[in-house]
Amino acid sequence: MHRPLPPLNALRAFEAAARHLSLTKAAVEQHVTPGALSHQIRGLEDALGVELFHRLPRSLALTEAGRKLYPGLHAGFMQIRQAIDTLDEQANERVLVISTPPGFTAKWLAPRLYRFLFAHPEIDARISSTLALATFDEDGIDVAIRNLPIDHPEDPGLVREHLVDLVYVPACSPRLLTQAGPIETPDDLRHVPLIHDDMLAGRPLNPSWADWLTAAGVPVGDGGVDLERGLRLNSADHAIDAAEEGAGMLLALLVLAHDDLRSGRLVAPFTQTIHSGRAFYFVCPKTHRRRKNVVAFHDWIRAEIDAMDLKSVIGIAPEAS
Repeated sequence: MHRPLPPLNALRAFEAAARHLSLTKAAVEQHVTPGALSHQIRGLEDALGVELFHRLPRSLALTEAGRKLYPGLHAGFMQIRQAIDTLDEQANERVLVISTPPGFTAKWLAPRLYRFLFAHPEIDARISSTLALATFDEDGIDVAIRNLPIDHPEDPGLVREHLVDLVYVPACSPRLLTQAGPIETPDDLRHVPLIHDDMLAGRPLNPSWADWLTAAGVPVGDGGVDLERGLRLNSADHAIDAAEEGAGMLLALLVLAHDDLRSGRLVAPFTQTIHSGRAFYFVCPKTHRRRKNVVAFHDWIRAEIDAMDLKSVIGIAPEAS
């Protein structure tokens, strides 16, 4: 004969405390005080007639009874969450929430997204533009475009697919080329105002003007290009906008500057590029990968990226712009 089931709240309290091995963290998750959570666990222990935790000065440890109880409860609550998630999927199957970096949103995704929506009128896209690595469960994100190092460790719960390497090239307004005098070789940049995207300095592997100039054989510092001068911005899209207006020469992220280079709003007079060791990746939870709206977005962005000819817009002579 089965014993009566203990109260669900007490079982939830134990599962959370066993998962975190911390009353404080479990209480935050359950939106109760640590004292209330401890009271629920004590009631569960009284109902079961066993101790579930060793109470240590600064932490918890499961007893043998707790180790036996936890796996089944954890699996059960996971199944409940997954069952509820299937209802959410049905309710929100029209909505696709996409997390992207702000520069990618402004300079690449937003100008193209109408084509995706035109091809898929059944999907309502929501863009969450942030530099933070948004979490899929807590932030309600379906898919993300992420700027990651190429050797970034894989997450076993996520699908990650390489989209495009992050390559940088000097770019400026055609007007600057006439105003600043002849800009025919990289060495001429010592006479040209530079634009610095300070966002580059905040991420490992991102190249700087010093890296590009060194690769091009141009000295920096005394007698070379003065890297202390020039306009500084902390946003890739704002830096590209400033370059379009003639504020200076920008070490631009090629995939983001592509449309402006192709249209002639910017020109890239040198063929010398520099790789960052980073790339844009398509990322989504493995549990989302076969959703129709996720598949549709994946296939669309893959095709858009593959259709770009990045090499065709660099090394353009000023008079050709």
